[in-house]
Amino acid sequence: MAQDDNSGAELAAADSSHAAHASDASPGTALIVQDAFENPGFPAHRPRVTDENPQREKRAQRTVYTLFYLSILGSLWAVAAYMLFPMESNNPGDVRLNNLFIGLGAALALLALGIGIVHWGKSVMEDVELVDERHPIGGSPETQAAAVKVFTDSDRESGFTRRSVIRNSLIGAIVVFPLPALVLFRGLAPQDQLPVPLLSHTMWRKGTRLALDPSGAPIKASDVTIGSAFHVIPEGLNDLEHGKLDEKAKAAVLLMRLEPSELNELPERKDWSYDGIVAYSKICTHVGCPVALYEQHTHHLLCPCHQSQFDVANHCEVIFGPAKRPLPQLPIAIDDEGYLIAQSDFTEPVGPSFWERH
Repeated sequence: MAQDDNSGAELAAADSSHAAHASDASPGTALIVQDAFENPGFPAHRPRVTDENPQREKRAQRTVYTLFYLSILGSLWAVAAYMLFPMESNNPGDVRLNNLFIGLGAALALLALGIGIVHWGKSVMEDVELVDERHPIGGSPETQAAAVKVFTDSDRESGFTRRSVIRNSLIGAIVVFPLPALVLFRGLAPQDQLPVPLLSHTMWRKGTRLALDPSGAPIKASDVTIGSAFHVIPEGLNDLEHGKLDEKAKAAVLLMRLEPSELNELPERKDWSYDGIVAYSKICTHVGCPVALYEQHTHHLLCPCHQSQFDVANHCEVIFGPAKRPLPQLPIAIDDEGYLIAQSDFTEPVGPSFWERH
C-alpha cells in the first residue's frame, strides 16, 4: 500500500484491479481518489394543485391570459398618456405627470407580461423533469428528427398550440409592448417635420460668431492660447425662446489651439483653421455623448462614456474606441474685429453615425 508523504497514512486503491497493477505503475499514478459520489437521481415528484384539480387549472389559465391582456392595456395606456399629458410647455408639473403616467403604463405592460409568462410555466405547462444528455454535434437525419421531436414535445407540454386564448393574448402583448417606445422616440422630433433633415443642419451659418458656453460672449482669436480648449456655442443661441437645448445639442463645439506645425491638414481643409485654432463638434460619433476631455500634450479628445479617442492634430480621426468616424470639423475664420466666426455649417451630419442611414 502507498503512504502519504506527510502523514504516513496508508491510501487504499479504488478497487482490486487497480491494486493489482499498482506495482507496475509509477509512484503517484497508482492512487485513485475515493470521494466520488453517486448520482442521486430526481427527487420524488410532487404534483401541483393544477395537476390534480381541473378547476384550479382553468383558473390558472384565466390568470395567465388576464395578465397578458393587462400588459396590452398598459402598453396602450403609455401611448395614450404621452398624448393626454403633453410637456411642450416646459412646466415641471406637466413633465412630472407625463413621466408618471407613461412610466406606470410601461411598468404595468412589462410586469404583467413577465408575471404571466412565469405563471404559465409554473402552473399550466406540464410539470416534468428531464435530463439533457451530452451528445456529439452533428446534422444526421436522426439528430434532425430528434430536434423536431423536442419542438413537438415542447409544444404539447406548454400547450402553446392547444391553448389558443393564452397563445393569442401572449402574441398580442408582445406585439403591442414596443409601441410606447416607438411613439416616444418619434416624439423627440417635431411632429410636422422629418427628423433626418433636422439632424443634418445646425445653427452655424456663414459669419456666425463663436461664443463661450454658457455665457454667450464672442471669442477673439487672441484669447485662444496654445494648449487651451473652449466649450463653444453659436452666438445668439441664448436668445432663443424655444428649442434652445435641441439646438445646443447639435451645435456644441470644442475649440482648441495647437502649434500650426503640429496640424496635419488635408489640402482641401487648409483654410478651415486659423493660426493653429481648430473647431470640432463636441458630439461623439458613437452614441452622441459629449466629448469634453482634452489632453493638451497628446492633442487627444476623449469621450467619457465609451472611451473613444480622437486625434485633434489629424482631423480628429478615431484612434481608439467604438466610434466609427472622425468628429465633424467646423470651418472657421476671423472677422474684421478679430472675432472667430464660422465659414459655414458643418459639411456632414454631427453626432452618432446611424443618423446618416436615412
